[in-house]
Amino acid sequence: MPFTNNTLPAFSDTTIPGHSAWLLTSTALVFMMTPGLAFFYGGLVSRKNVLNTIMLCLICISIITLQWTIFGYSITFSPGGKWLGDFRWAFLRGVNLNPNPFIAPHIPHNLFSVYQLMFAIVTPALISGAIVERIKFSSFCIFIFVWATLSYDTVAHFVWAPGDDVHPSGLIRGFGVLDFAGGLAVHTNAGFSALMAALIVGKHTVLHPPTHNVPHVIIGTAMLWFGWFGFNGGSALASDGLAVSALTNTNIAAASGFATWLVIE
Repeated sequence: MPFTNNTLPAFSDTTIPGHSAWLLTSTALVFMMTPGLAFFYGGLVSRKNVLNTIMLCLICISIITLQWTIFGYSITFSPGGKWLGDFRWAFLRGVNLNPNPFIAPHIPHNLFSVYQLMFAIVTPALISGAIVERIKFSSFCIFIFVWATLSYDTVAHFVWAPGDDVHPSGLIRGFGVLDFAGGLAVHTNAGFSALMAALIVGKHTVLHPPTHNVPHVIIGTAMLWFGWFGFNGGSALASDGLAVSALTNTNIAAASGFATWLVIE
């Protein structure tokens, strides 16, 4: 709806602007990881497949955004049951500037939704790296829509759905499992899915395809490193000490991995 000066939406009294500002920044940082993956994967493949490889990542932004808006967010985070949510938030109905006390009590509900959308986008993009040069673009588009619905939304509900006063939390969360920044919903989920996809599509016809562009790989790596600050730091859902700790540990872990790679290579 159009807003006039007298009808501008206002933050709820429980919203803390500093937390919202950090989550807005984190959302932009995590979004940047998907183009970063496109650079990273695109630089590793042969020249003739670079455009297809980049588009496998970028198309996730479009398809997953639409899926998330129509029903993905609702079945992932709404308090329907242990296995899956319901459609109460389909088309983001009721997802507004008021915080949801069971999900994130100090940031707008729609900000939480779009932040989690960035996770949903980058996860199938991760899978594309296991099947580059061996899958049709149209087939991948169908695959990520179905996979996001059946795998990502389900697993994310298992580990992140908080429930409410009436409905139970997600199945795995109910056991007391803490998935702070997607170790289960994103990385484990994408890793096993990538393995299965690679086994299905088969091996490369060329065992060691020539690297297309090393600078693109480096640029992609830098974008992913930078994006991780929002991925992990933003998962605190607040601008507080936990966010600082997550950001600090993220940088130390990435630097340690970089140093280890230099020693091995």
